[in-house]
Amino acid sequence: MSGATLMARRTRPRGFAPWNPRPDTLALVQDVEAVLAAYAEHLPLTIRQVFYRLVATRGFAKDEAAYSRLCETVNRARRAGLIAFAAIRDDGPARYEPAHWADPAQFLADMMHDAQRFRLDRQRGQAVRLWVLCEAGGMAPMLARTANPYGVPVLTSGGFDSLTAKHDLACELAGELETGVRAEILHLGDLDPSGEHLFASLAEDVAAMCRAMCGAQPQFTRLAVTREQSDRLALPTAPPKPTDRRRFTGGTVQCEALDPVTLEQILRDALEARRDYDAVADVLGMEADMRAALLAQMGGRHD
Repeated sequence: MSGATLMARRTRPRGFAPWNPRPDTLALVQDVEAVLAAYAEHLPLTIRQVFYRLVATRGFAKDEAAYSRLCETVNRARRAGLIAFAAIRDDGPARYEPAHWADPAQFLADMMHDAQRFRLDRQRGQAVRLWVLCEAGGMAPMLARTANPYGVPVLTSGGFDSLTAKHDLACELAGELETGVRAEILHLGDLDPSGEHLFASLAEDVAAMCRAMCGAQPQFTRLAVTREQSDRLALPTAPPKPTDRRRFTGGTVQCEALDPVTLEQILRDALEARRDYDAVADVLGMEADMRAALLAQMGGRHD
């Protein structure tokens, strides 16, 4: 079969493709653009996050058919240049590449740039060491922007049905617990049987490993989505899947149903509530002194 015949039989666009959508589809594209503009400071968003903003603000249907239509529409709009590729986050392929430089001058410039960004562990001296676990991998970069200034790592917990992942986390936590600090994991996930089961099994399994390793265990706290948040914020719900027999009360809520501003504020409030500001001041002072000394050794400027 010739290449021309294959191209003729294709029904889906390839590459960048011009598009003349119907009026109702164009209206949906405009609604998506309005959501992206409203949350410009929080981009990129996942399509699931856009979906829940449309459900909450545009009366968009909350069902799989509507979500599939949205995915197809956003796909075509991105190919046609109507929606910026950078505005939407996909969980795409990973890339692993060795570092390289054009010449020694570029290497030295990069080292100077790194020295100017020198920072200590922002959790140094804190009585409680924190981790954030997010069930939805696509939301992790957004949460990381909030957690980064606090020195708190963000992990995606969707893969934590893996025994290896649980063991690796337990080893990291046990290493901190052995120094006498407390450890707390802040979890954000769906309010549904699967999300609650994942959280409970993760907490029980990792805690048991930590007790065996160091005689202490971390605290696990569910930050979102809680039933109280669902009721107070009037989040869109759906009945549990009839095939899921695990005990669960009330409607299910996806974590993406929380708008990005609220989601980040929930995390920020939790981090602020657990922060020792005297310890932070000490770390920032040491960090500034060390950065200045490092830049002086390298012959660079510092403020």
